[in-house]
This record gives sequence, structure tokens and C-alpha cells, in this order.
Amino acid sequence: MKTALLFWSGGKDSAWTLREFVSGEDPGKVTALLTTYDRRTGRVPMHDVPIEWIEQQAKQLHLPLWSIPLPFPCSNVEYLDALKPYYNRADVDAVLFGDLFLADIRKFREESLAGTGLEPMFPLWGRNTQRLANEMIWGGIQAKITGVDHDKLDESFLGRVFNAELLESLPPGVDPCGENGEFHTFVQDPHRLIHR
Repeated sequence: MKTALLFWSGGKDSAWTLREFVSGEDPGKVTALLTTYDRRTGRVPMHDVPIEWIEQQAKQLHLPLWSIPLPFPCSNVEYLDALKPYYNRADVDAVLFGDLFLADIRKFREESLAGTGLEPMFPLWGRNTQRLANEMIWGGIQAKITGVDHDKLDESFLGRVFNAELLESLPPGVDPCGENGEFHTFVQDPHRLIHR
């Protein structure tokens, strides 16, 4: 059985990545969650949730949480330097990421693991985001929008439930999974996804 460390934002994509990895055709085991947060504010960037919420998710999942405080602003060099000790101590086969189709981000993640002996894995990569969003909803994901790109969505979307009604109300050009940064989510009761 393949073991992995999971990059965890608290949102729907990382939660669905966990579900896919542990209950797919060739199930693996996640040994710990890894998250980064702004050390000034104590919040996870983009998703804009307190690190304490992430800690609660980890408790629900009965998984260790490796939380890394980062400076703001944080350069790529500082980011990678902060990750290295955790990659070095990870006694696993792979690192899981919830990215869907942003090739530059995937390349950066792959390069960050070069020389570590850890395999970068992207279980959701290349999936049709409309189908994936519906699959998440039908699969019982419970998530709310916690952050939006104000150039693409107005603040009325904050706090809305990620459901079929939300997908129907998204303006044209907004990705159903928010993969271009249009919106970010936080998942309630993530353990329900893997204990069904």
C-alpha cells in the first residue's frame, strides 16, 4: 500500500483528493496532513480560515497535522526552505496535491520534490471540473465558500454552500471548482467523505 503526505488547505479539492487516494481502485494511506499559514494572522492564505479550523479537521480525520507558519510576503525560496524539513522527515512514498489543471503550479510542486525521493501525485489532475464539481456534491461533500476573487465574484458568494444551486449561479467564465482562484472553500466534517 502506497503511503503519502497530503497537502491540506481545508477546502473541497484537498478533501476530495484524500477521498480518492484512500478509497480509489488502488487505495493508499495518508499518514499526515501538511498545511501552511500566515504567521502574522494565523490564517490559511486564499481560503482565509484560521489555522484552528484546520486543526479541528485533522482531529476529525484522526491524522497528524504538520502546520508551517510562513512570513508575508513569502518568496518561493522561503516557501521551499520551510517545506524541506517536513519533506525530509516524511517517511512516505509520495506527496499528494489537489491541483486540477494549472500546469505552472504542478511544475513548481514537482520541482520542489526533486531529489527528495518522494513522488508527487495529483489524483484529480485533468478531470473535467464541471463533472468533478457535481461528483463532489453527489458524493456528499459539505463545503462553504470562504474566499473570493473580487474581480470575478462579488462578496455575496461568501458563506454560500458549495452545491448544485451555487454551480448554476456562477457567472460565465467562472470555473465550477474555482480552479483559477475565483473562489475557495472550507469543508465541514471531512471525515464523512472517507467513512461512508
